[in-house]
Amino acid sequence: MREESYFKVKTPLDIEIRTTYSYWEYLITIKHPIMKGKEEIVKSTLESPDEIRQSKIDNNVFLYYKKFDRLYCVVAKHFKNEGFLITAYPTDKVKEGEQIWVK
Repeated sequence: MREESYFKVKTPLDIEIRTTYSYWEYLITIKHPIMKGKEEIVKSTLESPDEIRQSKIDNNVFLYYKKFDRLYCVVAKHFKNEGFLITAYPTDKVKEGEQIWVK
């Protein structure tokens, strides 16, 4: 298993979000195969989202949204000035939660 860093991205909230090779492989093979080859969409959504919302369930989880060919949601957990990727997927609508940042 490859545990080394795959990518790190700084968000508008000044949080550095990271993921590993093995977690990215898990994400695209098990959770959301539709995201295969969409690393640049994930990075761009984190770096330059249209909107960021805070999860209603977990105050440390943030949902980043950006429109490309369709709307994408990238979910990350924050700890102080860093965080990690939880999941990423195409979606039809922005989920509930407090709007934290908007473009």
